Amino acid sequence: MRPPETISTERLVLRKPVLDDAQVIFHGYACDADVTKYLVWRPHKEVDETEAFLARCIENWSGETEFTWVIESKQAHELMGMIACRIHYTSANLGYVLARKYWNKGFMSEAVGRITDWMLSRSEIFRVWAECDLENIGSARVLENVGMQREGVLRRWIVLPNISSEPRDCWCYSKVR
Repeated sequence: MRPPETISTERLVLRKPVLDDAQVIFHGYACDADVTKYLVWRPHKEVDETEAFLARCIENWSGETEFTWVIESKQAHELMGMIACRIHYTSANLGYVLARKYWNKGFMSEAVGRITDWMLSRSEIFRVWAECDLENIGSARVLENVGMQREGVLRRWIVLPNISSEPRDCWCYSKVR
C-alpha cells in the first residue's frame, strides 16, 4: 500500500518532503524547545540535523511502512509542520509536529483527520492510532477532534528526552472501522 505523495484538504497541502525544506523546517520549528517538548527528539542545533532527518523521511518512502508529509498552507504556501504514518500489518500509527505560530487554528486536526480517513478507507487498515503524553493537552484535543477514542493509558510508554530520561505515561487514542 502506497499513499499518495500529495494530499489536499480545504486549507492544506500535504506533500512528500524534499531536502530543500530543511532550512524552513529548522528555523520554523525544529530548533524550538516549546514545539519539541513532547517529541522523541531534542531541538535541532544545526540545520544538518534537519537535513539528515529529511533524508530518512524521503528514503522511507521507498519502503511500504513509513510515510511522512510536509504540511503547507494552500493559500500562503507556508511550510507549517509535518505528519507521519507508520503502517504495521492492519494498523497505522500517526505522529505529527506543527510550528508554534500555527497552533490552535485547527490545522493539525485538519491534517490528522485527512490522513486518518484516507488510511481507514484502505481495505487492509482497520485501526489508526496515536499516543500523546498525559500532559500534552493540545495533542489530545487534536486526536479527539478527528473522532479518535481515548483507549487508556500506556504506562511508562516512551522517553521524551526534553522532559525526562525515563519513560512517561501516554494516552492512547484510536479510530477503527
